[in-house]
Amino acid sequence: MKTLKIGILGYANIAKKAIIPAVNESLHFSLYGVASRNSKNEDEITKELNCLFYNDYESLVKDAAIDALYIPLPNSLHFEWAKTALEHRKHLLVEKSLACTLQEVKVLNELAKEHDLALVENFQFRMHPQLQTIKDLLASKEIGEVRAVKSSFGFPPFPDHNNIRYQKDLGGGALLDAGAYPIKLAQDLFGLDLEITAAVLNYENTEVDIWGSGMLQDKSTANFMQFSFGFDHYYQCSLEVWGSEGKLFTNRIFTAPPSYAPTIQIERKDGQKTITIAAVNHYVKMLDYFYQCTVNDSLRLKEYIENNNQARLLENFKTKAKIY
Repeated sequence: MKTLKIGILGYANIAKKAIIPAVNESLHFSLYGVASRNSKNEDEITKELNCLFYNDYESLVKDAAIDALYIPLPNSLHFEWAKTALEHRKHLLVEKSLACTLQEVKVLNELAKEHDLALVENFQFRMHPQLQTIKDLLASKEIGEVRAVKSSFGFPPFPDHNNIRYQKDLGGGALLDAGAYPIKLAQDLFGLDLEITAAVLNYENTEVDIWGSGMLQDKSTANFMQFSFGFDHYYQCSLEVWGSEGKLFTNRIFTAPPSYAPTIQIERKDGQKTITIAAVNHYVKMLDYFYQCTVNDSLRLKEYIENNNQARLLENFKTKAKIY
């Protein structure tokens, strides 16, 4: 089994707190270098992380020794640097959202396909066993036939008013950041044949959308999901499935920390029960999956298809959204 040398394109908080520690736990990757345009990070990167420091993104992307890249840059920079990286034959794990438009995502997928490269959007919650347990419970009719699904993902305002999420030119806004999660979740639960049937975005006199809500429906069945998201909310990270014979609920569907054991609550007329899922670092699990995509043609193809579908639904939402 080959260990791949991975580089980090941008020293973002999620890279520091989640991905780099996960790389250090991974059996498949070794941290080769980090690119940061802030020279103040050089000592921390070279001494504490014990890897190479690049003071510009291009030098890291063009380094032939690197096999794969993780890109946690602002959304508006994803397309430019992902495209450049694919042209230099790097497998890519990219923070959500993968790009700002459907057309950009299509270009990246075609380029990755042309060069047999992995292109994976970093929705790490997909790799947590919590989600598979929920899917198994629904498939076994634990709560009967699914009647309605509701998901919420939102958090309080960021104390830093210059946060990239508040900047239009950096691809900010709640939809591409928080709203992308329940949209991705719906595809895991129902499949890809979905459409947005209702959409609302609220800007609150800012240049980006601060919160929103919508509805997704399976085109071939009655299954639907109501979802809400935002940057100025009491924290919510939940999934509720209402069935003909019961209800399923969990409150950390997207962001279960590595040491946190999530619980799934089941309510039926014959009583209630709690299912506890063992704590797992889903960032490590995502890196494991990313590695499998680098060596498995069918997994790469699956990701290309899902990347396009996620971007289609986001664009569908923006097109249909009522703006306030």
